[in-house]
Amino acid sequence: MDEQHLYEQIAASIRNEILEGRFKPSDRLPSVRELCQTWHCTPGTIQRAYQELSREGLVISQAGRGTQVAGSIPQSKTSGKNTIRKANLVHRSETFLLEVLTAGFDLEEIQSAMELAMDRWRTLERNPQPAIQQRLRFAGSHDMALNAMARHFFGEVLKDVNLQITFTGSLGGLLALRDGKADLAGTHLWDAETDSYNLPFLRKVLPDVPLWLVTLAHRQLGLILAPGNPLGIHTLEDLVRPEIQFVNRQSGSGTRVWLDSKLKGMNISTDLIHGYQDERLTHSDLARSIAEGNADVGLGLESAALAYGLDYIHLTRERYDLVMTADTANLPAVQALIQWLGSEDGRGFIGRYQGYDVLETGRIHKVG
Repeated sequence: MDEQHLYEQIAASIRNEILEGRFKPSDRLPSVRELCQTWHCTPGTIQRAYQELSREGLVISQAGRGTQVAGSIPQSKTSGKNTIRKANLVHRSETFLLEVLTAGFDLEEIQSAMELAMDRWRTLERNPQPAIQQRLRFAGSHDMALNAMARHFFGEVLKDVNLQITFTGSLGGLLALRDGKADLAGTHLWDAETDSYNLPFLRKVLPDVPLWLVTLAHRQLGLILAPGNPLGIHTLEDLVRPEIQFVNRQSGSGTRVWLDSKLKGMNISTDLIHGYQDERLTHSDLARSIAEGNADVGLGLESAALAYGLDYIHLTRERYDLVMTADTANLPAVQALIQWLGSEDGRGFIGRYQGYDVLETGRIHKVG
Protein backbone atom coordinates (compact mmCIF):
# COMPACT_ATOMS: atom_id res chain seq x y z
CA MET A 1 0.00 0.00 0.00
CA ASP A 2 1.41 3.49 -0.91
CA GLU A 3 2.17 6.08 1.79
CA GLN A 4 -0.81 8.25 0.76
CA HIS A 5 -3.39 5.56 1.47
CA LEU A 6 -1.51 4.14 4.44
CA TYR A 7 -1.48 7.36 6.42
CA GLU A 8 -5.23 7.72 5.82
CA GLN A 9 -5.80 4.18 7.03
CA ILE A 10 -3.72 4.79 10.16
CA ALA A 11 -5.60 8.02 10.88
CA ALA A 12 -8.95 6.27 10.39
CA SER A 13 -7.95 3.45 12.76
CA ILE A 14 -6.92 5.85 15.55
CA ARG A 15 -9.95 8.07 14.92
CA ASN A 16 -12.29 5.13 15.41
CA GLU A 17 -10.56 4.09 18.63
CA ILE A 18 -11.00 7.62 19.99
CA LEU A 19 -14.64 7.98 18.95
CA GLU A 20 -15.51 4.51 20.26
CA GLY A 21 -13.97 5.31 23.65
CA ARG A 22 -10.97 2.99 23.57
CA PHE A 23 -8.78 6.06 24.03
CA LYS A 24 -10.19 8.55 26.56
CA PRO A 25 -9.60 12.35 26.65
CA SER A 26 -6.04 13.11 27.79
CA ASP A 27 -4.89 9.51 27.20
CA ARG A 28 -1.42 9.26 25.69
CA LEU A 29 -1.40 7.65 22.26
CA PRO A 30 1.25 5.19 21.01
CA SER A 31 4.53 6.78 20.04
CA VAL A 32 5.61 7.27 16.44
CA ARG A 33 8.19 4.56 16.92
CA GLU A 34 5.62 2.05 18.25
CA LEU A 35 3.24 2.73 15.40
CA CYS A 36 6.05 2.38 12.84
CA GLN A 37 6.63 -1.14 14.14
CA THR A 38 2.90 -1.92 14.13
CA TRP A 39 2.21 -0.58 10.63
CA HIS A 40 5.63 -1.35 9.10
CA CYS A 41 6.04 2.17 7.74
CA THR A 42 8.25 5.24 8.00
CA PRO A 43 8.02 7.83 10.82
CA GLY A 44 6.84 10.41 8.29
CA THR A 45 3.69 8.36 7.57
CA ILE A 46 2.76 8.22 11.26
CA GLN A 47 3.48 11.91 11.73
CA ARG A 48 1.22 12.73 8.78
CA ALA A 49 -1.59 10.66 10.32
CA TYR A 50 -1.21 12.47 13.64
CA GLN A 51 -1.17 15.84 11.85
CA GLU A 52 -4.46 14.95 10.17
CA LEU A 53 -6.04 14.03 13.54
CA SER A 54 -4.64 17.22 15.07
CA ARG A 55 -6.33 19.32 12.36
CA GLU A 56 -9.60 17.58 13.24
CA GLY A 57 -9.14 18.54 16.89
CA LEU A 58 -8.95 14.95 18.07
CA VAL A 59 -5.33 14.91 19.29
CA ILE A 60 -2.75 17.27 20.71
CA SER A 61 0.99 16.84 20.19
CA GLN A 62 3.39 18.51 22.65
CA ALA A 63 7.18 18.38 22.79
CA GLY A 64 8.33 15.98 25.47
CA ARG A 65 4.79 14.71 26.17
CA GLY A 66 4.06 12.87 22.96
CA THR A 67 0.61 12.82 21.38
CA GLN A 68 -2.53 12.79 23.54
CA VAL A 69 -6.26 12.62 22.95
CA ALA A 70 -7.76 16.11 23.15
CA GLY A 71 -9.36 17.02 26.46
CA SER A 72 -12.75 17.30 24.76
CA ILE A 73 -13.84 15.76 21.46
CA PRO A 74 -15.43 18.24 19.01
CA GLN A 75 -19.20 17.75 18.91
CA SER A 76 -19.19 17.48 15.14
CA LYS A 77 -16.81 14.50 15.39
CA THR A 78 -18.88 12.82 18.09
CA SER A 79 -22.12 13.19 16.15
CA GLY A 80 -20.33 11.81 13.09
CA LYS A 81 -19.32 8.59 14.81
CA ASN A 82 -22.00 6.52 13.08
CA THR A 83 -21.08 8.07 9.75
CA ILE A 84 -17.44 7.11 10.22
CA ARG A 85 -18.39 3.59 11.25
CA LYS A 86 -20.61 3.27 8.20
CA ALA A 87 -17.87 4.58 5.93
CA ASN A 88 -15.48 2.00 7.33
CA LEU A 89 -18.06 -0.72 6.79
CA VAL A 90 -18.50 0.37 3.18
CA HIS A 91 -14.73 0.31 2.75
CA ARG A 92 -14.55 -3.24 4.10
CA SER A 93 -17.43 -4.24 1.85
CA GLU A 94 -15.69 -2.80 -1.20
CA THR A 95 -12.53 -4.70 -0.31
CA PHE A 96 -14.56 -7.93 -0.15
CA LEU A 97 -16.32 -7.08 -3.42
CA LEU A 98 -13.03 -6.51 -5.19
CA GLU A 99 -11.75 -9.87 -3.96
CA VAL A 100 -14.75 -11.89 -5.11
CA LEU A 101 -15.21 -9.98 -8.36
CA THR A 102 -11.58 -10.73 -9.17
CA ALA A 103 -12.33 -14.40 -8.43
CA GLY A 104 -14.92 -14.37 -11.22
CA PHE A 105 -18.24 -13.90 -9.38
CA ASP A 106 -20.76 -11.39 -10.68
CA LEU A 107 -22.77 -8.88 -8.61
CA GLU A 108 -25.99 -10.91 -8.65
CA GLU A 109 -24.16 -13.98 -7.33
CA ILE A 110 -22.52 -11.91 -4.60
CA GLN A 111 -25.79 -10.31 -3.51
CA SER A 112 -27.50 -13.71 -3.37
CA ALA A 113 -24.63 -15.14 -1.32
CA MET A 114 -24.79 -12.24 1.15
CA GLU A 115 -28.53 -12.74 1.62
CA LEU A 116 -28.00 -16.44 2.30
CA ALA A 117 -25.23 -15.67 4.79
CA MET A 118 -27.47 -13.16 6.59
CA ASP A 119 -30.14 -15.85 6.93
CA ARG A 120 -27.71 -17.84 9.03
CA TRP A 121 -26.84 -14.95 11.32
CA ARG A 122 -30.50 -14.14 11.93
CA THR A 123 -30.93 -17.55 13.53
CA LEU A 124 -28.31 -16.59 16.12
CA GLU A 125 -30.38 -13.68 17.46
CA ARG A 126 -32.15 -15.17 20.46
CA ASN A 127 -32.89 -12.10 22.60
CA PRO A 128 -35.44 -9.90 20.83
CA GLN A 129 -35.44 -6.28 21.95
CA PRO A 130 -38.43 -4.88 23.86
CA ALA A 131 -41.13 -3.39 21.68
CA ILE A 132 -40.70 0.30 20.89
CA GLN A 133 -42.76 2.65 18.77
CA GLN A 134 -40.68 2.32 15.61
CA ARG A 135 -39.81 -1.39 15.79
CA LEU A 136 -41.78 -4.52 14.98
CA ARG A 137 -40.48 -7.90 16.11
CA PHE A 138 -40.83 -10.95 13.89
CA ALA A 139 -40.21 -14.50 15.07
CA GLY A 140 -40.97 -17.67 13.17
CA SER A 141 -40.19 -19.84 10.22
CA HIS A 142 -37.40 -18.99 7.83
CA ASP A 143 -38.49 -17.63 4.48
CA MET A 144 -36.28 -16.18 1.77
CA ALA A 145 -38.94 -13.89 0.28
CA LEU A 146 -39.73 -12.56 3.76
CA ASN A 147 -36.13 -11.33 4.08
CA ALA A 148 -36.36 -9.43 0.81
CA MET A 149 -39.83 -8.10 1.62
CA ALA A 150 -38.62 -6.75 4.97
CA ARG A 151 -35.71 -4.93 3.36
CA HIS A 152 -37.88 -3.50 0.60
CA PHE A 153 -41.04 -2.54 2.47
CA PHE A 154 -39.42 -1.31 5.70
CA GLY A 155 -36.48 0.24 3.87
CA GLU A 156 -38.13 1.90 0.88
CA VAL A 157 -41.93 1.96 1.27
CA LEU A 158 -42.26 2.57 5.03
CA LYS A 159 -38.90 3.97 6.07
CA ASP A 160 -39.55 4.97 9.70
CA VAL A 161 -40.26 1.44 11.01
CA ASN A 162 -37.76 -1.36 11.51
CA LEU A 163 -38.66 -5.06 11.31
CA GLN A 164 -36.40 -7.14 13.57
CA ILE A 165 -36.26 -10.72 12.30
CA THR A 166 -35.49 -13.80 14.39
CA PHE A 167 -35.81 -17.25 12.84
CA THR A 168 -37.08 -19.70 15.47
CA GLY A 169 -39.20 -22.12 13.45
CA SER A 170 -42.99 -22.03 13.06
CA LEU A 171 -43.83 -23.28 16.53
CA GLY A 172 -41.19 -21.06 18.10
CA GLY A 173 -42.79 -18.07 16.41
CA LEU A 174 -46.22 -18.86 17.85
CA LEU A 175 -44.75 -19.34 21.31
CA ALA A 176 -42.92 -16.00 21.04
CA LEU A 177 -46.21 -14.35 20.04
CA ARG A 178 -47.97 -15.97 22.99
CA ASP A 179 -45.26 -14.84 25.41
CA GLY A 180 -45.20 -11.25 24.17
CA LYS A 181 -41.73 -11.60 22.63
CA ALA A 182 -42.88 -11.03 19.06
CA ASP A 183 -45.42 -8.86 17.26
CA LEU A 184 -45.57 -11.00 14.12
CA ALA A 185 -45.11 -14.76 13.80
CA GLY A 186 -44.38 -16.63 10.56
CA THR A 187 -45.80 -20.14 10.41
CA HIS A 188 -46.63 -22.99 8.03
CA LEU A 189 -47.67 -25.82 10.34
CA TRP A 190 -49.58 -28.62 8.61
CA ASP A 191 -52.18 -30.62 10.53
CA ALA A 192 -52.61 -34.15 9.18
CA GLU A 193 -56.06 -34.73 10.67
CA THR A 194 -57.65 -31.71 9.00
CA ASP A 195 -55.21 -31.46 6.06
CA SER A 196 -54.96 -27.74 6.77
CA TYR A 197 -52.35 -25.21 7.78
CA ASN A 198 -51.90 -23.22 10.99
CA LEU A 199 -55.44 -22.88 12.40
CA PRO A 200 -55.41 -26.11 14.45
CA PHE A 201 -52.09 -25.08 16.04
CA LEU A 202 -53.29 -21.56 16.81
CA ARG A 203 -56.20 -22.96 18.78
CA LYS A 204 -53.76 -24.99 20.88
CA VAL A 205 -51.06 -22.37 21.44
CA LEU A 206 -53.19 -19.20 21.57
CA PRO A 207 -56.71 -20.23 22.61
CA ASP A 208 -59.28 -17.44 23.01
CA VAL A 209 -56.91 -14.79 21.64
CA PRO A 210 -58.30 -12.68 18.75
CA LEU A 211 -55.84 -13.23 15.91
CA TRP A 212 -55.29 -12.25 12.31
CA LEU A 213 -53.66 -14.55 9.75
CA VAL A 214 -52.30 -12.78 6.68
CA THR A 215 -51.05 -15.06 3.93
CA LEU A 216 -47.57 -14.26 2.68
CA ALA A 217 -47.63 -16.90 -0.07
CA HIS A 218 -48.00 -20.55 -0.90
CA ARG A 219 -44.55 -22.16 -1.22
CA GLN A 220 -43.21 -25.20 -3.07
CA LEU A 221 -41.59 -27.75 -0.75
CA GLY A 222 -39.67 -30.82 -1.80
CA LEU A 223 -36.43 -32.78 -1.84
CA ILE A 224 -33.25 -30.74 -2.36
CA LEU A 225 -30.52 -32.79 -4.05
CA ALA A 226 -27.00 -32.53 -5.38
CA PRO A 227 -26.82 -31.37 -9.02
CA GLY A 228 -27.75 -34.19 -11.36
CA ASN A 229 -29.20 -36.25 -8.48
CA PRO A 230 -26.28 -38.74 -8.64
CA LEU A 231 -27.83 -41.15 -6.12
CA GLY A 232 -31.17 -41.34 -7.93
CA ILE A 233 -33.29 -40.11 -4.99
CA HIS A 234 -36.95 -39.57 -5.91
CA THR A 235 -39.24 -40.15 -2.90
CA LEU A 236 -39.26 -40.12 0.90
CA GLU A 237 -38.91 -43.91 0.83
CA ASP A 238 -35.40 -43.45 -0.60
CA LEU A 239 -34.24 -41.74 2.60
CA VAL A 240 -33.75 -45.09 4.37
CA ARG A 241 -31.20 -46.30 1.82
CA PRO A 242 -27.95 -46.89 3.74
CA GLU A 243 -25.74 -44.94 1.34
CA ILE A 244 -27.82 -41.75 1.62
CA GLN A 245 -26.92 -38.96 4.07
CA PHE A 246 -29.89 -36.81 5.05
CA VAL A 247 -29.92 -33.29 6.53
CA ASN A 248 -32.99 -32.20 8.50
CA ARG A 249 -34.76 -29.06 9.69
CA GLN A 250 -35.04 -28.47 13.43
CA SER A 251 -37.82 -29.81 15.63
CA GLY A 252 -40.74 -27.36 15.73
CA SER A 253 -40.22 -26.08 12.21
CA GLY A 254 -43.15 -26.41 9.83
CA THR A 255 -41.03 -28.42 7.42
CA ARG A 256 -40.13 -30.90 10.16
CA VAL A 257 -43.78 -31.22 11.25
CA TRP A 258 -44.82 -32.07 7.69
CA LEU A 259 -41.98 -34.56 7.25
CA ASP A 260 -42.55 -36.35 10.55
CA SER A 261 -46.26 -36.66 9.83
CA LYS A 262 -45.62 -38.11 6.37
CA LEU A 263 -42.99 -40.55 7.64
CA LYS A 264 -45.37 -41.73 10.37
CA GLY A 265 -48.14 -42.29 7.83
CA MET A 266 -45.76 -44.32 5.68
CA ASN A 267 -44.52 -46.38 8.66
CA ILE A 268 -40.94 -45.21 8.06
CA SER A 269 -38.83 -45.21 11.22
CA THR A 270 -36.64 -42.14 11.58
CA ASP A 271 -33.99 -44.41 13.13
CA LEU A 272 -33.35 -45.79 9.63
CA ILE A 273 -32.57 -42.36 8.14
CA HIS A 274 -28.88 -41.51 8.33
CA GLY A 275 -28.56 -37.87 9.35
CA TYR A 276 -32.09 -37.45 10.68
CA GLN A 277 -30.64 -35.82 13.83
CA ASP A 278 -28.45 -33.46 11.76
CA GLU A 279 -30.54 -30.27 11.94
CA ARG A 280 -30.39 -26.86 10.25
CA LEU A 281 -32.26 -23.72 11.31
CA THR A 282 -32.96 -22.34 7.83
CA HIS A 283 -33.73 -23.62 4.35
CA SER A 284 -30.67 -21.83 3.01
CA ASP A 285 -28.41 -23.45 5.62
CA LEU A 286 -29.84 -26.86 4.70
CA ALA A 287 -29.24 -26.22 1.00
CA ARG A 288 -25.71 -25.04 1.70
CA SER A 289 -24.95 -28.28 3.54
CA ILE A 290 -25.91 -30.22 0.40
CA ALA A 291 -24.03 -27.85 -1.89
CA GLU A 292 -20.88 -28.33 0.21
CA GLY A 293 -21.20 -32.12 -0.02
CA ASN A 294 -21.96 -32.68 3.67
CA ALA A 295 -25.31 -34.31 2.86
CA ASP A 296 -27.04 -35.86 -0.14
CA VAL A 297 -30.63 -34.74 0.39
CA GLY A 298 -32.87 -32.62 2.58
CA LEU A 299 -36.45 -31.35 2.63
CA GLY A 300 -36.69 -27.66 1.82
CA LEU A 301 -37.96 -24.85 -0.35
CA GLU A 302 -37.56 -24.83 -4.11
CA SER A 303 -36.24 -21.27 -3.82
CA ALA A 304 -33.38 -22.45 -1.57
CA ALA A 305 -32.46 -25.19 -4.03
CA LEU A 306 -32.38 -22.70 -6.90
CA ALA A 307 -30.26 -20.25 -4.89
CA TYR A 308 -27.53 -22.88 -4.58
CA GLY A 309 -27.89 -24.37 -8.06
CA LEU A 310 -29.20 -27.69 -6.69
CA ASP A 311 -31.73 -30.19 -8.02
CA TYR A 312 -35.28 -30.20 -6.64
CA ILE A 313 -38.15 -32.71 -6.62
CA HIS A 314 -41.53 -31.24 -5.70
CA LEU A 315 -43.52 -32.92 -2.91
CA THR A 316 -46.13 -30.46 -1.61
CA ARG A 317 -47.47 -26.91 -1.65
CA GLU A 318 -47.71 -25.19 1.74
CA ARG A 319 -49.28 -22.00 3.04
CA TYR A 320 -47.10 -19.52 4.91
CA ASP A 321 -49.01 -17.08 7.12
CA LEU A 322 -48.08 -14.04 9.16
CA VAL A 323 -49.89 -14.33 12.51
CA MET A 324 -50.58 -11.38 14.82
CA THR A 325 -52.97 -10.32 17.55
CA ALA A 326 -55.91 -8.13 16.57
CA ASP A 327 -54.32 -5.20 18.44
CA THR A 328 -51.09 -5.52 16.46
CA ALA A 329 -53.03 -5.86 13.21
CA ASN A 330 -54.58 -2.44 13.79
CA LEU A 331 -51.24 -0.66 14.18
CA PRO A 332 -50.74 1.82 11.29
CA ALA A 333 -47.46 0.20 10.21
CA VAL A 334 -49.00 -3.28 10.14
CA GLN A 335 -52.08 -2.04 8.31
CA ALA A 336 -49.77 -0.51 5.71
CA LEU A 337 -47.91 -3.82 5.35
CA ILE A 338 -51.13 -5.82 4.94
CA GLN A 339 -52.47 -3.43 2.33
CA TRP A 340 -49.18 -3.53 0.44
CA LEU A 341 -49.08 -7.34 0.44
CA GLY A 342 -52.54 -7.47 -1.08
CA SER A 343 -51.71 -4.88 -3.71
CA GLU A 344 -50.39 -5.45 -7.20
CA ASP A 345 -47.00 -4.13 -6.08
CA GLY A 346 -46.82 -6.49 -3.09
CA ARG A 347 -47.88 -9.58 -4.98
CA GLY A 348 -45.58 -8.68 -7.82
CA PHE A 349 -42.65 -8.35 -5.43
CA ILE A 350 -43.22 -11.73 -3.72
CA GLY A 351 -44.05 -13.36 -7.04
CA ARG A 352 -40.58 -12.62 -8.40
CA TYR A 353 -39.28 -15.52 -6.32
CA GLN A 354 -39.55 -18.87 -8.05
CA GLY A 355 -41.44 -21.44 -6.01
CA TYR A 356 -43.95 -18.90 -4.62
CA ASP A 357 -47.65 -18.73 -5.51
CA VAL A 358 -49.11 -15.28 -4.74
CA LEU A 359 -52.76 -15.93 -5.62
CA GLU A 360 -53.75 -15.51 -1.95
CA THR A 361 -50.95 -13.17 -0.86
CA GLY A 362 -52.43 -10.52 1.46
CA ARG A 363 -55.55 -12.57 2.22
CA ILE A 364 -56.81 -11.97 5.78
CA HIS A 365 -58.36 -14.63 8.03
CA LYS A 366 -59.59 -13.56 11.45
CA VAL A 367 -59.74 -16.03 14.35
CA GLY A 368 -61.54 -15.56 17.67
